[in-house]
Amino acid sequence: MNLTINGETRKFNSGLNIQTLLVEIGLADRPVVVELNQKALAPSEFESQNLSDNDQLEIITIAAGG
Repeated sequence: MNLTINGETRKFNSGLNIQTLLVEIGLADRPVVVELNQKALAPSEFESQNLSDNDQLEIITIAAGG
């Protein structure tokens, strides 16, 4: 399955949801904002939102600074 993440096309096994994708790309333990096909998702939707071939995602990590 091909997914475009932040403008970069990457290959993944099929059957992923947002939560498992975040684990695979190393962002599961970080606060993130996810947009799937131009629709912002709530974190409560990550586990139930299945991904399909050619989906487009924008993933933004949240960092605190001072």
